[in-house]
Amino acid sequence: MATAAILAREPWRQGLRVAGLSHRFGFRRVVDHVDLAVPPGEIHCLVGPSGCGKTTILRLIAGLEILQEGEIAIDGKVVAKPGFAVPPERRRVGLMFQDFALFPHLRVEENVAFGLAHRPRGEREARVKELLRRVDMERHAKAYPHTLSGGEQQRVALARALAPAPDLMLLDEAFSALDTTLRAQVREETIAILKETGTPTLLVTHDAEEAIRVGDRIHAMERGRIVQSGTPAELYLRPEDLFVAGFFGPVNRFSGTVRDGFVVTPVGRIAAPGHASGAAVEIVVRPEGVELVRPRPPAPVRALVLERRDLGPVHLVLLRMPDGAVVKVRRDRPLDIAPGEEVEVVLDPAHVFVYPSHGTG
Repeated sequence: MATAAILAREPWRQGLRVAGLSHRFGFRRVVDHVDLAVPPGEIHCLVGPSGCGKTTILRLIAGLEILQEGEIAIDGKVVAKPGFAVPPERRRVGLMFQDFALFPHLRVEENVAFGLAHRPRGEREARVKELLRRVDMERHAKAYPHTLSGGEQQRVALARALAPAPDLMLLDEAFSALDTTLRAQVREETIAILKETGTPTLLVTHDAEEAIRVGDRIHAMERGRIVQSGTPAELYLRPEDLFVAGFFGPVNRFSGTVRDGFVVTPVGRIAAPGHASGAAVEIVVRPEGVELVRPRPPAPVRALVLERRDLGPVHLVLLRMPDGAVVKVRRDRPLDIAPGEEVEVVLDPAHVFVYPSHGTG
């Protein structure tokens, strides 16, 4: 409701648009023709392995790197293209980093007020007080950063980033320095405030669970390119390549050759529609796509239970297949099996994906 009301009052807001963005460091291309758009009120996550170009994209958007190719616009106004760049301090972009980057010699209230020097004193003080209240840090206004916990420092960093009312928020692994429980709490509080203010947000993370929990859309990157964009559900149900298929956690992966529309794997024959007979393929089977039942003669695929772990709501099993392959199984309900038992393997086709082999192993 609050976000909708804000956006209705500000129809000029268009969020972030990046088109044809490419960047090199020396002879190495680290960003390769990237296009993306983040509308007001949405949280987008840029995910991928280390070195794939995520942080470079954030630095280009913020104006911390000189743009070489492409165009960046915020709320419909071009802020960077080859030969033209709006200075970082005039882009109205909020930044939050992993290390919080608070000024150690300034009190909490002074840190939050840092970007408000151009405002009248009374207005500045009111804005600082309002933001400290929203992040529940009013009682620490006079404290120095070193006296605060990690979670408290992150709340101050959020208040400081929001103080100038940015048109765009960029978060670079902003929660990864916090322990697991605190990370989830601070992340939820931060996202709630960004949603409430309608601030378009681009979050860089290597954490799949974080992206799934907070992202309205996910942009999966590999080797400088966005290989797939979509909602978490779209990437989960229809991954376009091996990298995206494995993004949601460890998978079972096999290599094979298509024969008459099928591939023989350690977990059984798998349909390979759209792949020519004789084609080399890679098969991904998610652990949650492996169902275990008591053997029924004739059971086409039997396996030996090697290990079972019950982790609260998640139950993990390791199987040894007849050819010696080890297969991971993950279920959300208890399994009435024990190590040493033999089981029959049944696959859920919704969790099985077949891709052309590119000889990457």
